Amino acid sequence: MQNIVEQFQERVRTAARDKRPLRIRGGGTKDWYGQRLEGDVLDTRGYAGVVDYEPTELVITARCGTPLAAIEAALAARGQMLAFEPPHFGAHATLGGAVAAGLSGPRRASSGAVRDFVLGCTLLDGKGDVLRFGGQVMKNVAGYDVSRLLAGSLGTLGLLLDVSVKVLPRAPREATLVFDGVTEIDAIRRLNEWAGQPLPVSASCWHDGALTVRLSGAHAAVDAAIRSLGGAVLPDCARFWESLREQRHAFFEGDMPLWRLSVPSTVGAIVLGSAQLIEWGGAQRWLRAPGDAATTERIRATVGAAGGHATLLRGGDKGVGVFQPLAPAVARIHARLKAGFDPAGLFNPGRMYG
Repeated sequence: MQNIVEQFQERVRTAARDKRPLRIRGGGTKDWYGQRLEGDVLDTRGYAGVVDYEPTELVITARCGTPLAAIEAALAARGQMLAFEPPHFGAHATLGGAVAAGLSGPRRASSGAVRDFVLGCTLLDGKGDVLRFGGQVMKNVAGYDVSRLLAGSLGTLGLLLDVSVKVLPRAPREATLVFDGVTEIDAIRRLNEWAGQPLPVSASCWHDGALTVRLSGAHAAVDAAIRSLGGAVLPDCARFWESLREQRHAFFEGDMPLWRLSVPSTVGAIVLGSAQLIEWGGAQRWLRAPGDAATTERIRATVGAAGGHATLLRGGDKGVGVFQPLAPAVARIHARLKAGFDPAGLFNPGRMYG
């Protein structure tokens, strides 16, 4: 694999010399996410494979082009999982793409986000140098914050060559409960009340009057929670949560632009006149609404007043800005980081804030 790294280095140095930007691309399953796509494609799929996996240490290290499905299959064989449940959005999703996108699935509220599980990484920067940060254990703090910084960076700081990720054991038992006829306000209240109790809630979803809750844990804990909460047990619940993670749920169908609202979980109903689906105990809310300039201003003003931010995830006019503008101080920090890791501005220009 060293020859592939050397080829990457030569591509980067040539691109810097010729002032030709590069677009880092694995399986391409998230090409729609972010601002504009620009640059010559730098395909990572040839740099694949698990470098190290020690189940007893709960850590897996793999190269950027490794299929996400292969990672999850290897973990499942040992009764383990990626606890942040990264969405694939296609059969060719890669581990590098999952970390770079920084998107988490239904379990995020109970287990943590992508960045919370990144322990270390190897990065190819804009000068063609190979840099190593963090390690394979939580105690190795040197470069740990840099490793986490790459989660959600959309490849704008460099090419993530390999990454070490903390994994968790699968729960002995999971069950899903459905409560019908629940209003949005009541769902948010219940979810916040349950979050303060010793209940093994690992995921939640409210949509169109139905509140769905997943329980994960020891058999006794899940059984006790079912008796305490009531509701109807949902058969074949794995398919439901996968449809939510992969946005195949009926709510996500159609061409209306999709907004992701991130707010404090205790915020009440956010009235924007369009259909919503609520996850993460109230902290993540999906909205179907136009993506024009006027609607964007109204959505972001409303969500900002609630202490959150809004992302135009799919569809709409990307000219209005997919991501909510950074605060000036944060924008200055981001600019310094970009200049340090990628001084020539080679990697994915315009992908994040273009």
